Amino acid sequence: MANRSEYLYPQSSYHGDARPETIQFNADLQTFSQRVSFICALGNNGKLTPREAYDQIQELWAHLEPSGKQLFNS
Repeated sequence: MANRSEYLYPQSSYHGDARPETIQFNADLQTFSQRVSFICALGNNGKLTPREAYDQIQELWAHLEPSGKQLFNS
């Protein structure tokens, strides 16, 4: 069986333009999406306050943003 991280955060194959920056952005976007889904589920079930959820999503966005800027400003 795969390790816990691979199970919780599976990565789909990328079928777009195979430049390094697009592949990196796709991986970062998948990670962002999966983790936001978990945060939303925890928030909806009362395990996180709205503020905690917001702060965690902001932190994830801060990690995704440079990858997007690199892709779209090149």
